[in-house]
Amino acid sequence: MSVSNTDQLKNYYNQLAVKRRRYLNRNSYYHKSILKFFRMVIPRGASVLELGCATGDLIGKLEPAYGVGIDISNMMIQLASEKYPQINFICDDAEKFDTDKKFDYIIISGIVGTVGNIQILLEKAQKWMTTDTRVFIDFYNPLWYPLIKIGEKIGQKMPEKVKNWLSVDDIENFMYISGYQVIKRKYLMFFPKYIPLVSYILNKFIGNLPVIRRLSLNSVVIARPMKPKEDATEKFCSVVITCRDEEGNIEGLVTRIPKMGKKTEIIFVEGHSRDNTVGKIQEMIAKYPDKDIKMLKQKGIGQGDAFRYGYDEAKGDFVIWLEADLTTPPEEAIHFWEAYINNTGEYVNGSRFIYKMEKSAMPLFNFLGNRFFGILFTSLLKQRFTDTLCGFKGISKKNYIKIRQQIDYFGDFDPFGDFELIFGAIKNNLKVAEIPVHYHPRQYGESKAYGQSFFSFMKHAMLLLRMSFIAFRKFIIS
Repeated sequence: MSVSNTDQLKNYYNQLAVKRRRYLNRNSYYHKSILKFFRMVIPRGASVLELGCATGDLIGKLEPAYGVGIDISNMMIQLASEKYPQINFICDDAEKFDTDKKFDYIIISGIVGTVGNIQILLEKAQKWMTTDTRVFIDFYNPLWYPLIKIGEKIGQKMPEKVKNWLSVDDIENFMYISGYQVIKRKYLMFFPKYIPLVSYILNKFIGNLPVIRRLSLNSVVIARPMKPKEDATEKFCSVVITCRDEEGNIEGLVTRIPKMGKKTEIIFVEGHSRDNTVGKIQEMIAKYPDKDIKMLKQKGIGQGDAFRYGYDEAKGDFVIWLEADLTTPPEEAIHFWEAYINNTGEYVNGSRFIYKMEKSAMPLFNFLGNRFFGILFTSLLKQRFTDTLCGFKGISKKNYIKIRQQIDYFGDFDPFGDFELIFGAIKNNLKVAEIPVHYHPRQYGESKAYGQSFFSFMKHAMLLLRMSFIAFRKFIIS
């Protein structure tokens, strides 16, 4: 009687289970580095499913509120259950496993090399996801095949049954044909052994260089299911407008903001105005009772404080942040809403540098600085950002709360609020959508942005250099 492929794999890994700890110890630097990456992108207290969990040393240390680990080897599962009793470990073939549960994060850990039909597995896994779920596929770079086999033969690495040696491009294609949108690819472990200082330089600097990073041992593809927004007709939008000395712009904002979703909430966050901005907002509340208009009086100071106050009080499923100067047309908020409701973007960032702008719309120093730092941030974050300081952006309330809860990871560093959203979106692997917006000269009041003089430009530039260093430290060398 022939033995099935499933039974062969189970028997093979059952024999290796008792040696698993020895191999982990021999490659502790490698495994700690992989764990560090997943700890950065998966917050404590999430729900996590890991397919191919072995003895549970990844999922067990991620500290999920609800965790499920699947492995084909019952001996591996037994050891995992003893070490991490808080995790639900199940002995099953990943291709046969099924559940009614939905998870925040799903890790497909090194098993694509043994899966008989990757597309079927990925299509079935969509049942375990919401539109907010993130999928991580972790696998070896096929360029390392000869070295991996040598390592197995000399006892430095646990032997594995691999029949599919797939490139990162192969995996991305599988994701596409199975109904996923790839958010990013990450290359890990250019040099998987520990040599003091040498390993740090190779992995954090050399291994992050373009082209060279594709030679790393591990590739991780991060994706999300391309599902329509759940209960889209029941969603509603909040528009947070930060304003100081903007009396002449208030009515234009109220009348020009489009209706978005089931209803549209307009929240003015007034920041110690010296003109009649407060009176004008109160007038609009009385004049347009059919519109849901609120006014919050800022207790602190600064744009970042105002934006956080507005977002904290917003009730909408999706919250758009709009500056009150009317330099960007409020009508274009509808494009931000559509990106959210059609699920084409989770952090939606406006860009003033796509459409042609009038010469007087932005000071020259500001224009040059923004263009330079847009290129720099795109390089550092591996995500297109042509305009990091556009006062027109949107994010779901749920994702905003998640970012605020993780603020200690970066520190309370941002006087404007733009960068904590950008960095939080990148850390949480949100799909960033950039919406081109038109940009016009201000008609009322004075600009409060840097760039009106060389001195203010330098102040702006120093702030952006500081943000660039934080991005470099947290996303490149951390």
